[in-house]
Amino acid sequence: MERKEYSAGAVKWSFWFLEFKKIVLLLWQGLAMDDIRKKNIEENLFSASSAERAKLIMNTVAARISAMPDLFFEDFANADVAVQKLYCLVGCMCNDTLFFEFAYEVIREKMILGLDTYTDSDLRIFFKGKQTQSEKAAQWKDYTLKRLGTCYKTMLYEAGFTDKGKTERKIFRPILFPEMEVWLKTNGLVSIWKVFKGVT
Repeated sequence: MERKEYSAGAVKWSFWFLEFKKIVLLLWQGLAMDDIRKKNIEENLFSASSAERAKLIMNTVAARISAMPDLFFEDFANADVAVQKLYCLVGCMCNDTLFFEFAYEVIREKMILGLDTYTDSDLRIFFKGKQTQSEKAAQWKDYTLKRLGTCYKTMLYEAGFTDKGKTERKIFRPILFPEMEVWLKTNGLVSIWKVFKGVT
């Protein structure tokens, strides 16, 4: 998995599972990403509120898919919705190093310790640590970090990884499709497999 520069771009993004699913299934059917981009412009594939929004969704979801190893389209198409959401979460982690590190360093660690919740203070501690490590992150304002934390919580919730608690959120250890486990382990994504399994 490629390590990317820390970014706060996620404040503008959503989990976009249905959009991710639509693009993956079109790719599985044989369309090229450029064809899907054109289709999105002509048909507003995602029923976006504006052309600019449609482009943002397309670019973000395409980047997530492009950041993932190939050869998951058929397994995705044959999986149930819960597993498909995990594939979407993998795309989010592959495309956003900071989000991946939150999942790996906070959520995974909680699971290893046998804890089944995380709180806003866990997010604050995580971001504070990253700000001491990264000049770019150190420049982010508190409101940016708050919005980023909200985005991370929403993505984990929509992926079925946590509940939607207000003061603390319960972590649900996902049940992985066997084909997905093999795909993660054989395509350089063991670290994401460790997040899902909650192991060292």
